[in-house]
Amino acid sequence: MISSNPLSRPLRRRPAAVLALLAALGLVSAAGTGSAAATTTKAAPRSTRPTTTPPRTHPAAFRVASTAPRGVVSGDSVIRIRFSLPLAPLAHVPQIKPATAGRWSQPTPTTLEFTPAGAYLPGTGVTVTVPKGVRATDGAGLAHAVTFRYTTAAGSSQRLRELLAELQYLPVHVVSHGGPSRKDAAAQERAVYAPPRSRFRFGHGWSGGLHELWAHDNALVVEGALMAFESQHGLPLAGVAGQQAWRALLTAREHNQFNNAGYSYAVASEASPESLTVYHDAHVVVQTPANTGVAGAPTALGTYPVYERLRSQTMQGTNLDGSHYSDFVQWVAYFHGGDAVHYMPRSGYGSPQSLGCVEVPYAAAERAWGYLTYGTLVSVVG
Repeated sequence: MISSNPLSRPLRRRPAAVLALLAALGLVSAAGTGSAAATTTKAAPRSTRPTTTPPRTHPAAFRVASTAPRGVVSGDSVIRIRFSLPLAPLAHVPQIKPATAGRWSQPTPTTLEFTPAGAYLPGTGVTVTVPKGVRATDGAGLAHAVTFRYTTAAGSSQRLRELLAELQYLPVHVVSHGGPSRKDAAAQERAVYAPPRSRFRFGHGWSGGLHELWAHDNALVVEGALMAFESQHGLPLAGVAGQQAWRALLTAREHNQFNNAGYSYAVASEASPESLTVYHDAHVVVQTPANTGVAGAPTALGTYPVYERLRSQTMQGTNLDGSHYSDFVQWVAYFHGGDAVHYMPRSGYGSPQSLGCVEVPYAAAERAWGYLTYGTLVSVVG
């Protein structure tokens, strides 16, 4: 029997009106109105959790992380270079200029160190270059070469005194508690910054004034001694130990090149009658009446090293009354500005007559000039 109910009939192709009616009754989904399958199955909801993509990994950059030393440092300082990654075996070590003997080491996987065998002398500019070819253990290489610089500091004043005393440019000798062998060049260089423990002792016969000067201002005594050394070794008269002077001092110490002029010291006294006394190797070699400066142009009190020597010259200037003078003088040894020990013809000596110089008779001036060498200290006392 065929049912007259249209819902009981199998649907092959449902007209749009029928599908609309079925959708209204909730028997099919609106989305399925154009589909032969009239099912109402719902799709599973999508997850709301965000999807994360694994980050891309890049090898860490290989670079020089830090360098030392920097600035002004001791000449025996260790050079230290730290990298950001462990180092592969080196094909080329960093370059150091000026070159010096020493040893490279790798105390940690990321650190290189250079320990000098000796030391750079004071005032040396040092340049260190890390080459581009240095590589890390993971194969990364430096993108470019890295350069850093430093300068070596002044040497020890104690070591300067020791060397000048050992070479007999000072009125004292060294009482040492052990020091580097004069033939051990590297040890001698290191001692420039770390001197051995030592003390000094005066020889017999020197004046009390020189003892006092050494006790209270031995830097001035050392300045004069260094000028004497520079004069004998053809160096500029600086009186301050730079790289050139230190090198010459170490060479002289190695080869026992002692002072060949002895040690001299002069005292100009303004006590009446005024006088000049010259000591050489603790003996009085000149003692003579002298003239120092008048009240308007006094001779400067204090101690000064001889910085210029002339066999003769014509001194020119202005007198206190405004008149001009032009005096031919001989055996001239300048020690402070325009003040000098020299011969000046006078009717008498022993009282203030000059415009600041120390004037002495001809024979005394000639003899004194031979001892008033470069660096000789001249003390003017009241």
